[in-house]
Amino acid sequence: MEDHLYFASDYFEQMYECAVKLIKKGKAYVCDLTPEEIREYRGTLTEPGKNSPYRERSVEENLELFEAMKDGKFKDGEKVLRAKIDMASPNINMRDPIIYRVAHMTHHNTGDKWCIYPMYDFAHPIEDAIEHITHSICTLEFEDHRPLYDWVVRECEFEMPPRQIEFSKLYLTNVVTGKRHKTSSRRRCGRRMDDPRLVSIAALRRRGFTPESIKMFIDMCGVSKSQSSVDYAMLEYCIREDLKLKKPRMMAVLDPIKLVIDNYPEDQVEYLDVINNLENEELGMRKIPFCRELYINRDDFMEEPPKKYFRLFPGNEVRLMQAYFVTCTGFEKDEDGNITVYTVRMIHRRRAAADLPEEKSKERSTGTGTVCSKSGSAPVRESDR
Repeated sequence: MEDHLYFASDYFEQMYECAVKLIKKGKAYVCDLTPEEIREYRGTLTEPGKNSPYRERSVEENLELFEAMKDGKFKDGEKVLRAKIDMASPNINMRDPIIYRVAHMTHHNTGDKWCIYPMYDFAHPIEDAIEHITHSICTLEFEDHRPLYDWVVRECEFEMPPRQIEFSKLYLTNVVTGKRHKTSSRRRCGRRMDDPRLVSIAALRRRGFTPESIKMFIDMCGVSKSQSSVDYAMLEYCIREDLKLKKPRMMAVLDPIKLVIDNYPEDQVEYLDVINNLENEELGMRKIPFCRELYINRDDFMEEPPKKYFRLFPGNEVRLMQAYFVTCTGFEKDEDGNITVYTVRMIHRRRAAADLPEEKSKERSTGTGTVCSKSGSAPVRESDR
């Protein structure tokens, strides 16, 4: 399989050639102004900028100075290469932006080969053009940079210039999503980018989200130019939808209460067959232990139930999931009035829900989940709610 891992630094030579082409066309010049002077000359949102005193240098002088910049003859920030566009443009990004700067540093990919580096607004469109990108998707804050993007690909004379299109970011409620906020959080708290509390791709992968679930989430959200946020529950819905037919269903008794079968032998443990996934029988079966003392969820019992309550209550008969029918005969409470133990009597018959009449099956086979007190294994509770 072809490796599609690219670095902007792979194209430094082509970017340098594009800069030389702009100089030869009279569309770029070397400027000696300091960063403070460049900021002052740029103007404001309501006032036009002023031309740099170095704007009218000859092509030959600019080529010579740019070559000297490349050869490392100037200090960091001493000279920059600027595009020659329009200092009176209402878009500040078009007021002779810097496209190359001097920076003596060791690069992780090119080492010490270069001491001049292209600015993002210059490198971005050239990378896209070289890689034959047709549509460069950006977030809304780059909308004001699109005229510069178009200017670069046009003046560099690419045969099939790419287009930049902006959309809003995908925000999740109560979740830090911006990479700058993540970086700040990491510096303060020492968190890595794969911290499962974040929603970076690395963090979602570590948390167990599959590629299919993330793609489903993006498809459901769609794209928009208006700022909006999506509830985190939708992301959780997508992972459930993706996994529900792929993985065995293992649920837990989160608030356990002991259930004692008074007519079941104390030292006996039997193992029952349970379907791993009711919606996908291809995932097979597993064995679960069944004994005298079990645990069920507190929500599966009511002392005084309302009408049409089909779970456990005094005198009612229910079927423990994948096991036997039992009838509640009593319960015990602590000093605060909280139920601590249920007492039931097992009916010595075990029929599958399919063996019951359809209406009776819905009424009596409530599927109360249990876990054997002697097993230490995971509770049995299907995702029925």
